Amino acid sequence: MLFQKKKQEIKRLEYDRANEKPVLKCSICNGEQVAGFKNIHTGKFHEVMFVRNDKDLQIFKQTYGLSEVSKEY
Repeated sequence: MLFQKKKQEIKRLEYDRANEKPVLKCSICNGEQVAGFKNIHTGKFHEVMFVRNDKDLQIFKQTYGLSEVSKEY
């Protein structure tokens, strides 16, 4: 009997588009990457998920309906 793996649907979430922008914080020391949102007024960063590879980044983009995420070092 063969089992077919179901494709998981990614639940679409929202963020405050008026006050936050999507950011990928990258460490220049060890290469760690954290995806989240930065408040454009205060500069405070809200961490959402750790990004280990391109698949994780694509999941982040799909979850929030993003096409581009800016990088900060």
